[in-house]
Amino acid sequence: MTDATVTDRTEIPISVLAELTSAFGLGEVQEKLYLADGLMNANWKVDAPAGVFALKRVTDVSLDRLARNLGVLASLASDGVPVSPPVPTGSGSLVAEVDGGVWCLFPWAAGTHLRGIDLSLSQATSLGARLGHLHEGLGRACDRDLLPVVPETVTADVTTAERGVEKSERLSGAVRNKGIGSTFDSAASLALEQRRVLIGRHADDRPQGETPAGRHGWTHGDVQYRNLLWAGGDLAAILDWDRVGIRPYAEEVVRTAQVQFGVDGVFDLGRVSAFVRGYRSVVPLEASALVDGARRLWWKRMTDFWQLEFHYDRGDFSFDELFTADEALLHWWTERLDQVEDTFAAG
Repeated sequence: MTDATVTDRTEIPISVLAELTSAFGLGEVQEKLYLADGLMNANWKVDAPAGVFALKRVTDVSLDRLARNLGVLASLASDGVPVSPPVPTGSGSLVAEVDGGVWCLFPWAAGTHLRGIDLSLSQATSLGARLGHLHEGLGRACDRDLLPVVPETVTADVTTAERGVEKSERLSGAVRNKGIGSTFDSAASLALEQRRVLIGRHADDRPQGETPAGRHGWTHGDVQYRNLLWAGGDLAAILDWDRVGIRPYAEEVVRTAQVQFGVDGVFDLGRVSAFVRGYRSVVPLEASALVDGARRLWWKRMTDFWQLEFHYDRGDFSFDELFTADEALLHWWTERLDQVEDTFAAG
């Protein structure tokens, strides 16, 4: 894995930038702008004699896996999926390794990031269909030997209630020992107490078995508004291909719906339904698979504390606001578990 710690993620050392411009044949950079929208990785808009580009430093994926993932984009583009294939280095590599960092370069794609509630119902339906075409395109990339063969079955760990409580108790200790008495520390402490109550109350509702229902195959891994660009009312580009992997299709459908349409602590169920309807117009995924996927993601959110782990274990506060928003949505979702699952099934 690459090093996820960067002294100042908004800056590129002069020597590193010079090596990158040489590797990608950009010429002298005339202007660069750090893009604050990204969470895990660091991104810049770069204006150079060779054109305008998006330069990305990838911090949480190995070089080999990133190169494999980027290698499917030309295939997807030929299938009509809105993607921008990466710019190769002078040696033909899709990835440059400079000063311990892993970098890739893309032609600049213009557009706007739109939260779910900013999409019309027809756009939500279109996004679902686009996700279906993306899954089909990744399947064709696999058929073209650009990705490994999909196994016959996949499994997914289901965290026990006891393990979820243990994780919350450890983090409560971290809040006491590492917290500074901030407003966030107080909110985190209260949320962890409430989460233990919820886990105990709903332990019998956890998903049963480690084999998800429905079809599975190659998926993007992070389809959501930060990685989508819209222009002229249409989806112009799907970005950020670090997490391509084999998953249940329902997992990606439900996760995309949650991140895209779970806004201000509630699901916009009308847009969720439109999105799922669009997906199923392309990929006829069974209602039972979508209900299973929704239940699995709900329980994963119930027993997962990754934002707090970043805050207290790594000293990285980048995801504090995400924790607050996700916590509110989890409580809303838990109170309406059947209603949310019915929406996914009926889409």
